[in-house]
Amino acid sequence: MSPSPTVQVDHQLAVDTIRTLSIDGVQQANSGHPGAPMGAAPMAYVLWTRFLRHCPTRPDWFDRDRFVLSAGHASMLLYSLLHLTGYDLSLDELKAFRQLGSRTPGHPEYGLTPGVEATTGPLGQGFTNAVGMAIAERRLAAEFDTDGEPVIDHWTYCICSDGDLQEGIASEAASLAGHLRLGKLVMLYDDNGIQLDGPTSMAWSEDVLARFDAYGWHTLRVEDGNDLDSIEAAITAARADDRPSLIAVRTHIGFGSPNRQDTQKAHGAPLGPEEVRLTKEAYGWDPDRTFYIPDGSLAHFREAVTTGEALVAAWDQRVAAYAAAHPDRAAELRRRIAGELPEGWTADLPSYPDGSDGFATRQVSQATLQVLGAALPELFGGAADLSESNLTDIKGAGDLTPTEAGRNIRFGVREHAMGGIANGIAYHGGFIPYVATFLTFSDYMRGSVRLAALSGLHVVYVWTHDSIGLGEDGPTHQPVEHYAALRAMPGLTFVRPGDPNETVAAWRLAVEQRHGPVALALTRQKLPVLDGTAAKAAEGVARGGYILADATDAAGTPTAPDVILIATGSELSLAMAARAELTAEGIRTRLVSLPSWERFEAQSKEYRDQVLPPEETLRVSIEAGVSLGWDRWVGSEGAIIAIDRFGASAPAGQLFPAFGFSPGHVASVARRVMVGDLRGVVSAPFDHQAPAAPSAPEVHA
Repeated sequence: MSPSPTVQVDHQLAVDTIRTLSIDGVQQANSGHPGAPMGAAPMAYVLWTRFLRHCPTRPDWFDRDRFVLSAGHASMLLYSLLHLTGYDLSLDELKAFRQLGSRTPGHPEYGLTPGVEATTGPLGQGFTNAVGMAIAERRLAAEFDTDGEPVIDHWTYCICSDGDLQEGIASEAASLAGHLRLGKLVMLYDDNGIQLDGPTSMAWSEDVLARFDAYGWHTLRVEDGNDLDSIEAAITAARADDRPSLIAVRTHIGFGSPNRQDTQKAHGAPLGPEEVRLTKEAYGWDPDRTFYIPDGSLAHFREAVTTGEALVAAWDQRVAAYAAAHPDRAAELRRRIAGELPEGWTADLPSYPDGSDGFATRQVSQATLQVLGAALPELFGGAADLSESNLTDIKGAGDLTPTEAGRNIRFGVREHAMGGIANGIAYHGGFIPYVATFLTFSDYMRGSVRLAALSGLHVVYVWTHDSIGLGEDGPTHQPVEHYAALRAMPGLTFVRPGDPNETVAAWRLAVEQRHGPVALALTRQKLPVLDGTAAKAAEGVARGGYILADATDAAGTPTAPDVILIATGSELSLAMAARAELTAEGIRTRLVSLPSWERFEAQSKEYRDQVLPPEETLRVSIEAGVSLGWDRWVGSEGAIIAIDRFGASAPAGQLFPAFGFSPGHVASVARRVMVGDLRGVVSAPFDHQAPAAPSAPEVHA
């Protein structure tokens, strides 16, 4: 995208327009990061006016190049470019930077501001998202391009900072990107040598380019970050290489500020009125004009509108020709871009009749994934070196390698990058990404999960080995606090299915719920097929909770319960056995399966009250995790059977009864609740040195 040769362009004026808009936005907000936009404006200008293929009036054009500002604190740089090039982002929005209700928040937010491709700010995330976008482009092009004119052919560009490259997630992602030879990925590194606390030399002495050389990247250096021609030449060279490229551009943070340039004082605070004046004078600008855009600069930037619309029109013509030659493939591409599900995609999902053999829910997930993989080619993902344990390969679908674009991604032991890459695939579109590891290692990827939830991304997490039930690996691998921690995250749907049919239903929910990520917590150990789930699980899991087995009188007629048992996951079968014991004693017992708190809370009050009637206050919850949060469903008159401590190393069959998770103990707690002898949290003390189970549970009021 080179400027028209008939237009006389003052390139320095255009660069300084970006700088002064950024300065003014931060100063007016009296909050923000002016230094990075001032230093990085030249490289951003070259990229946006000479290379980036985009259409400001069609920000959703699918074959656009993706630009990610990983250094999200420099958000005024991006907002200035979006306004100048003609996106639906007014100058008034720039003036409202960081203010309540504006579309110019302190860090870019996907879905809020037109043209923002990813939510960034937590350093390293945008870098990793860009890797995911490049992976998505490669896979989609392999699926749909033919020997003729390609319909998927775009680049991913990213501006990253010193801080981005210090983060471990970026190192994980860079290693994988180099291995995969993602040649359509170009990173511009704002190499200014300054971070918040001072010079990067305080904490950093490595040769960054040598590190990326070792990762298998193509590396370049631009010594003068104000040399537009050198920046252009470097990007041109990067595009000619078949490896991902890192271009280190030596810039000056706070460029032009007489007293702040090249200091940390330019990083995270406004320059101040007097320094703004001095800086504008150094640029040759009128210091009394704010948010000023010279007419010539605006006309130059706005060429992006006509250029972009021509690019879209040309792509539309290519797609029309493609549709004429390949109508079925074109229809499939349109469906994938729209994010619609094909008709009949649930037809072959497995079902497990009452009384059939039990399976580990990770095994059921594997079987379900094979069916879904055949029906939904958009399912794309893999595991962090645990595919044989998570059981997440799509069989026969090939691997993503440096030379092949198969469906199974081998992430290696890189959980955090795996999460961020999945986000990038989701941002890109055309896929439903899924990723897998042990539930306890969700901690290693939590930052990426949080951003998926914040951004409403359709990502599926397959987290197996979900409790003390994984057994001998011990407390390092046994998640107990994770259920509560993940349920506390807004926007994440956490599902802990209790048997094979609930697991199939959980996958169905994960595919259908398009806004926001869904986490599936699955078992290593076998679980029985519970009576009633074959008929009830599909709707019940979608609602988050349901009555699996209701209270009955002696004649078997449904009646009001004396006590309600509430359980999730592997503990659902324990609760079912406890209900049978209580029912045999004439105690009318309702069993509620509650696999997803978030989905249950989203139901109408009428439905929730039908499942858990407010007047029925004698309740017992059973879950092999911490008690935090269960009082919400149990109330003040019930009991919570939980594990408020770490687990232990032993076979699962020994651990569950040792921690109080047995049908007899559940029934005992229910009886005591009914006579008013027990309230609050019930957890079992467990002595690591003792070979036998503890004699009695500890009761916390």
